[in-house]
Amino acid sequence: MRNHTSKFLLVFVWLLLLGSNSAFAQTKMPEDKSKRPSPMATVAGPGFTIEYSRPSMKGRKIFGELEPYGKVWRTGANEATTFEAKQAVKINGQALPAGTYALFTIPGEQEWTIIFNKTAKQWGAFKYDEKQDALRVKVKPTKTAQPVEQFTIAADKAGTVTMAWENTQAAFTVK
Repeated sequence: MRNHTSKFLLVFVWLLLLGSNSAFAQTKMPEDKSKRPSPMATVAGPGFTIEYSRPSMKGRKIFGELEPYGKVWRTGANEATTFEAKQAVKINGQALPAGTYALFTIPGEQEWTIIFNKTAKQWGAFKYDEKQDALRVKVKPTKTAQPVEQFTIAADKAGTVTMAWENTQAAFTVK
């Protein structure tokens, strides 16, 4: 009888541990990036491509609260936004070699810093390293004509890139 009780207890403990393991498992994002709450988007401009995730406002105050002023932001959601230049370009007149970069921003009420970081593949801005910055440019944000619910990056044929969310937009040029 004691042998059966020991086996039963061993199986019970094993099942308990197995169950608790799944209870503490981390939530994984769907492999299909289009099914994420902040879906992926791609923007193509003359000689460059931007890939980013599009978070929504959902009634939240974005700049100055959800995304604090003066702090590095991944410029979207999920993985860091990437900027790929097929050839050397000029960002607001400053040289940027061909390559793939993480596109970070530091939002401010009066000024934004646009950052092109050499470590393109990273999750958010959690391991952002300023020493890896290839280029930083300053831009002046403006108010949007109407609220923008879902973060949007757009590029026109002239190479102007505009990022808009909530009631704020910031732009830079790529030549």
